[in-house]
Amino acid sequence: MTSTPDRTSAQTVRRAMQALKLIASGTSDGMRLADVAKALNFERPTAHRLLKALVAEGMLTQHPGSRRYALGSLVFELGLNATHQFNLVDICRPTLNALAEQTGDTTFLFVRSGNDAVCLARVQGPYPIQTPAVPVGARQPLGVNAGGLALLSALSEREALEITQAVAPRLTIYGNLSPEHIMEHWTKAQASGYALIGNRAVPGVTAMGLPVINEKGKPIAAITVAATNSRMTQERIDEILPLLRLATEALSRKL
Repeated sequence: MTSTPDRTSAQTVRRAMQALKLIASGTSDGMRLADVAKALNFERPTAHRLLKALVAEGMLTQHPGSRRYALGSLVFELGLNATHQFNLVDICRPTLNALAEQTGDTTFLFVRSGNDAVCLARVQGPYPIQTPAVPVGARQPLGVNAGGLALLSALSEREALEITQAVAPRLTIYGNLSPEHIMEHWTKAQASGYALIGNRAVPGVTAMGLPVINEKGKPIAAITVAATNSRMTQERIDEILPLLRLATEALSRKL
């Protein structure tokens, strides 16, 4: 049975979106053609044609030396055009500012996009030593950073298992993280009531987070606080947790 033109076009669009999300979740150095093809289970010629088309449209760029693919300028332009429609960051900014001031550390706002957590905002606190941090706009698989783990912890075990299996091919770059490791963190988050993970999204950094839950009981965002491993002791976690809870509860009411 041959594919209809509409079905073929829809499949191409889906593949293009998969490739864009994958490359967005990687490092600023970009991704190799072979890695994209393997992670998405595409034939190499198919992946090559798709990536070349996205480069031609400005959605991707290819570094001349390494030949790696990274997000292109058009993605940034489209993002700027879309920001006026979404005021989530504006609503959350005062809460993030207050939390950063209270804790002294860096605070973050994350939202879910498919199987990924996307960083929407970051506020540095007054503590002299701040952490190398996940940049605004970065996309990582759910469970890799504290924001993604907080969002994942608000889902059922079945949903969490499905997501961790789906992102499994992308986890090895995060300190050989595995789906089993993420589910261990999910279980701990369920037991403790908060997400905690270190040395994964950013080496040397530990972060804790909580989901922002809407009136239907669904996670719509997550707030995290990050510090160096040596600073994020259990005593500090116990100090930060009440402040983090108050912040997420305040945002739940606002949103």
